[in-house]
Amino acid sequence: MKKKYWELERNILILIAIPLPAFAFAYLYTTSGNMELPIPTFPLWLSMVLLVGIPLLLAFSYFKFNGGIKQLRNAEIPLEQKVQQYCKMTMSRFWQLFVACFLCAFGLIVYENPGFTVAYAVTLIMTSLAKPTPDRIIRLLRLKEEDRATIEGFKIREG
Repeated sequence: MKKKYWELERNILILIAIPLPAFAFAYLYTTSGNMELPIPTFPLWLSMVLLVGIPLLLAFSYFKFNGGIKQLRNAEIPLEQKVQQYCKMTMSRFWQLFVACFLCAFGLIVYENPGFTVAYAVTLIMTSLAKPTPDRIIRLLRLKEEDRATIEGFKIREG
């Protein structure tokens, strides 16, 4: 289980790190007038679809994950299966956050609308709040006694 957790941790960090340069480039491109790129034009309605779609994707991600967590809490299943299911749900959630980050970068570079910067900031907040930690797993799954001690053991990284 511990190995699975550390794999999840590594994969999540990769999914967080990859979109950062894309958004940073989009932000710097739109805020500095030093560079001109041949950015294709897209219909204006797509900007509104993205500005509505990104928060909807974030909300979907949040509610789907929390719904799954509620099912795991109530289930009488072994801890190993709970952790495995938690890892699956977390990866799914972070793929959705990954897509949201790239949509923000795309929207900002194409439309130069500051709303995409706000959407990206909200996405980053959700990302930081969703990042898996042993304490978060314990709290979300409401683990007690032996199960709690097992998950707390994830804090110690083995070489």
